[in-house]
Amino acid sequence: MTAFNHHFDPTSLREYDIRGVVGQTLSPEDAFAIGRCFGSLVSRAGGTKVAVGYDGRLSSPELEAQLVAGLRACGLAVARVGCGPTPMLYFASYALEADGAVMVTGSHNPPDYNGFKMMLGGKPFFGAQIQEIGRMAAEGDVVPNLVGTDEQVDLSERYVARMMQDWDGGERALKVVWDPGNGSGAEITKLLMAQLPGTHYIINGSIDGTFPAHHPDPTVAKNLEEMIAEVAKNGADLGIAFDGDADRIGVVDNEGHILFGDQLLVILARDVLKSHPGGTIIADVKASQVLFDEVAKAGGTPLMWKTGHSLIKSKMAETKSPLAGEMSGHIFFADKWYGFDDAPYAAVRLLGIVARMSGTLSEARAALPQVINTPELRFDCPDTRKFGVVAEVKQRLAGEGAKVQDVDGVRVLTEDGWWLLRASNTQAVLVARAEASSEAGLERLKAAISRQLQASGLPVPDFSGANAGH
Repeated sequence: MTAFNHHFDPTSLREYDIRGVVGQTLSPEDAFAIGRCFGSLVSRAGGTKVAVGYDGRLSSPELEAQLVAGLRACGLAVARVGCGPTPMLYFASYALEADGAVMVTGSHNPPDYNGFKMMLGGKPFFGAQIQEIGRMAAEGDVVPNLVGTDEQVDLSERYVARMMQDWDGGERALKVVWDPGNGSGAEITKLLMAQLPGTHYIINGSIDGTFPAHHPDPTVAKNLEEMIAEVAKNGADLGIAFDGDADRIGVVDNEGHILFGDQLLVILARDVLKSHPGGTIIADVKASQVLFDEVAKAGGTPLMWKTGHSLIKSKMAETKSPLAGEMSGHIFFADKWYGFDDAPYAAVRLLGIVARMSGTLSEARAALPQVINTPELRFDCPDTRKFGVVAEVKQRLAGEGAKVQDVDGVRVLTEDGWWLLRASNTQAVLVARAEASSEAGLERLKAAISRQLQASGLPVPDFSGANAGH
């Protein structure tokens, strides 16, 4: 047995994944170590097979090869599904009955980043489990060296065929603009376009890890401008964008208005609740009160939960929720699907709903109660301080008798609306949001956030340009 031990850059071991800057805080040696440690956990649990995929970043093929080498050294059989979206790798873990799954992906981060998302036994692998990988590597706590196997498995057509089983929009010929953002969902997008009825247009449809057109994050309005122009040019019914690894979706309607994550969830929830009356619909704490009210109005049970795709997936399994979503564009279907965040699948379900609508998507969006809110506001705050600040704010609010929801940070309800302050699990920042029914109300909520940050010794935040109708 060859002795093994390895030390990760501590900043790379995150809450939901292992991630860093390639050549600085993340290396091929890290990839091998992840394979060796994660593979040991799979092996010790009696597992024999791990599925592996990778995204379109320039560094991904080398990281994937080293990851596979580490897994094979644990005596495992590795199913290599190749370059594609993260949800296709999740699908592979079910379709191939794998005991574990690892995706090499930098998600929506800049091109020089990369990372690893994992599943073990069909469940998200996160939090303390990721820290355990660091401990195992440092202590050399791995199974003895063995010789495993690997094989290439192309699941792309099977994945698309399974999505199309749930197409419920009939033969209505929609016009759709797609923007996979030069990310790893590009080839799957083309396969879907060929299967769906209607007329389809694609921009940025080649996989290119330099992301030449725009950064692959559909939650940033600037990144949707090109797609909005294409929707107008082609008189399309809607536009659909994916992030770098296609586990998050961005949507614009026929008038070029962005549907935010919570607005999209309202439209999806109304449809899902027809076959799941009373079903629990989960959204993160950053979502609009409009969402929770509309879910209740549609006969559902709204549940506000912590931000983070792994946390949402776990809560869905616990509550048997058929649908969940986050403001960041992660949409999770357990209705007919597997409960993981899958942007191409969410697109298929949304297109089915739009095809069955008597009106347009813009009319459905405009009919939602109109509120004014800020986008997600981020304030630098050291990792060592951020959770303490939130605890201080919570204590002061308790002393004031404020109405507070504290599932993730503090969400404060007032006559004007609500404001939120939480610590990011992945960055050295505090995250805030506010929503009101009037401009004056929103100003009062922003002032309340400012007072609390100042009271904890932080600088006064700059709220200029921080209002958005929604």
